Amino acid sequence: MFLVIRVRGTTGVIQKVADTLHMLRLNRINHAVLVEENPSFEGMLQKSKDYITWGEIDAELLAQLIAKRGRIEGNNKVTDEFVAENSDYKDIAELAEAVIKSEVKLADVGIKPVFRLHPPRKGYEDIRLSINEGGSLGYRGEEIKDLAKRML
Repeated sequence: MFLVIRVRGTTGVIQKVADTLHMLRLNRINHAVLVEENPSFEGMLQKSKDYITWGEIDAELLAQLIAKRGRIEGNNKVTDEFVAENSDYKDIAELAEAVIKSEVKLADVGIKPVFRLHPPRKGYEDIRLSINEGGSLGYRGEEIKDLAKRML
């Protein structure tokens, strides 16, 4: 499971890349989504790599993300009670484990699929360079956890 975060805005985006970002539900800067690891999504990530960053997420960070930034209808926060009432899981941690294993999707439980994050503490690195060149864009691997924690 990948966590994908939009880093750059809409100015000067090529239409095909804009459509790909729209399909990924990344409509604004600092929005994040969860994406499964399969060839079609990996192609979409490669196509829009100049505007996003992504990497693997673990269940612990996903549980924190759902608890702090997860929203349900009416822009209300996700609680353990809500998860217990609307799913087969007793709390957010169990739900996060199931989402990582692709047993359930957030939308099946009633949680919105997009997380609206804060800008990262101490800012992004250069938003026009890839992570290999000292910037913020592209595939990060496990380092996405550090960025996500700075954005919670």
